[in-house]
Amino acid sequence: MTRRGGDFVPAKRRVARPEEDRNDRPAPRRTGDMTAVSAGQAGLRHIIDLTAREAEGVTMVEPAEDGWVVEVEVVEDRRIPSAGDILALYEVDLDEEGNLLAYRRKGRYRRGTGDRPYEES
Repeated sequence: MTRRGGDFVPAKRRVARPEEDRNDRPAPRRTGDMTAVSAGQAGLRHIIDLTAREAEGVTMVEPAEDGWVVEVEVVEDRRIPSAGDILALYEVDLDEEGNLLAYRRKGRYRRGTGDRPYEES
């Protein structure tokens, strides 16, 4: 907004034409009809359903040869204070439609120390 004579006037915005939009930005990377966003959402949903635990979020989405690979961070054990929470990183393999092919827990760690594995005492 710009100020003109005491009044605020909306600034003019340039509206991109559809052909400009297609040429200026690369198309989102897709495998089949899934986008990275929908693959991440599917991976998150599968991990929540399988582990019955609270997910912190998706940490990685990557296209694979025949689908997608998604990493999801999960709270495995809540502690007080929360800095003591035990988190786990799960990797999910999805096909082109978002169906679960495989999943695995890659590791566990205390919140804030992702580079050091958690060892139970």
